[in-house]
Amino acid sequence: MTRGARPGEAGATRTCPHCKSDILESAAVCPACGGHLRYDSAVAAGKSNATLVPLKVEGVLRHPGAGEAPWEYSMLLVIRNQRGEEVARKLVGVGALHPGDERTFSLAVEVFASTRMRR
Repeated sequence: MTRGARPGEAGATRTCPHCKSDILESAAVCPACGGHLRYDSAVAAGKSNATLVPLKVEGVLRHPGAGEAPWEYSMLLVIRNQRGEEVARKLVGVGALHPGDERTFSLAVEVFASTRMRR
């Protein structure tokens, strides 16, 4: 999220009317809840309008099994700028893994071409 971006500028945000997440003003579909925000022919055809996906990571946590104590986990996302300063920090989710449980965690960073003014 770009701090201080004015409406109409690249990086400007708004609130999704469905799930109340902060999203890019230019989004046709909310990446958090999947709710449609405006008509876009590419989205209607089932295609993503992402120009590039430069980072995609997936990992699995498996609890080893019987006789072990439950594990607790928290998923934290931190975004930093080129100077190493925190731009955003979000606790995405927390939970517990009991013996035999498994969780898959996925992260994707999608990049979109913007025709809006640069800051």
